[in-house]
Amino acid sequence: MGGPHVTECPDEAIGKDGGPRYADAVALGEADATWPLIVEDAARGELKEVYEPERDEKGVDRKPSLQPYPSIPWETLDLNQFSLVPKMFRPFMSKLGAGWGTFHVVPMETGRGCPYGCEFCTVTGFFGDSIRFRTNEKQRGQIAVFFIDDNLAINIKRTKSLLRDIIAADAQLPWVAQISANLLKDEELVDLIAASGGQWVFIGMESIDPANMADVNKNFSKPGEYGAVLQRLAQRNVYAITSFIFGMDNDTVGVSDRTVKEINSWPPGLPVFGQLTPFPATPLYDRLAKAGRLARPKHWMDFAPFWMAHTPLKMTIPEARQETDHAWRMSYSPERNAEALDAISDVAFRYRLSHLVSRLFFRGIYFPQMNKRAWLKLVFQNRRPIFSLTREAIGIWRSHRKNKTQVSDEPTAVMNHQKAA
Repeated sequence: MGGPHVTECPDEAIGKDGGPRYADAVALGEADATWPLIVEDAARGELKEVYEPERDEKGVDRKPSLQPYPSIPWETLDLNQFSLVPKMFRPFMSKLGAGWGTFHVVPMETGRGCPYGCEFCTVTGFFGDSIRFRTNEKQRGQIAVFFIDDNLAINIKRTKSLLRDIIAADAQLPWVAQISANLLKDEELVDLIAASGGQWVFIGMESIDPANMADVNKNFSKPGEYGAVLQRLAQRNVYAITSFIFGMDNDTVGVSDRTVKEINSWPPGLPVFGQLTPFPATPLYDRLAKAGRLARPKHWMDFAPFWMAHTPLKMTIPEARQETDHAWRMSYSPERNAEALDAISDVAFRYRLSHLVSRLFFRGIYFPQMNKRAWLKLVFQNRRPIFSLTREAIGIWRSHRKNKTQVSDEPTAVMNHQKAA
């Protein structure tokens, strides 16, 4: 095991905290250098319990530079492991266009680190506040890419260079990335996002209340600017996955209604809602522990979905759960799904199709569609936009077929005319 949690709680994973053992070995910190050692030791039957990164003279982890970095042998990868389309829908989706029946989203990293240090986030503690980048990689294929960098545009000059290289190499693929709202004020950056194949941008908006943003050390993100940022993206047919956190210290009952009302005034996107969660070793965890506010200090050992580990200042834990549930229900109801599609009725068909499919899938984050009956119920509930887009797709297909037939008939007509002459 490895990663941020295991790095902060290694004894827990190997059973040295009095609990059960979950792993034979743990890798602390970034494991680029230690992974080959782990494989070699395992092959010899000499696996160690703990693998730690090298440290400098001050005891700070030496971070891998990421340059040079091994190339990815794409031709050897089984892309089916990245497919998002449920098997029952693949035959139907295949008829909608190339790539829809076996739609793959491949995770790709271009850099690590984040200087912002938001109070609830594990990124700065694990990867550090200095930013490291890989060289620009160019790959082709019938896939979409999810850039898993914690903030793809943290260095705008470098990001623009990457996007220009994608365009110059004619390597545009549909892609998704995480970018903070404050960086999306750059018009040239947004132009390049659209031109390089960017389809969706994940934005951690957290709250529409500036006081909440100040509490978690995220003053660089301004709620008053969110609408303009999303409008700037939507004008280029790029849409946002917007993440919100309930249970912050300034939240009161009714926060979901206020938040969803604001969201619905923006261009349609994919909102997701969670709750403030104190992960171990984050400044948030330390602050709440010091104040005696942790209701479940080791909440991860007794996982309870959407049930907070500490009591908010102005709501109860059950109220925070109700607010979260209400926000999901309002944002992904059949009525709201139809409204979102109507709001972009003037954009190209492929964008609206992508939006509807994404909304149905994202709904499953909170209301999982686990079997055929659940999917059929979902399709029935959303039949109006589904049938509307289906009719439009059939019309487009017939138009293309008619045009293709007319083109194929032209040479015969020319030959007959020549013979008559």
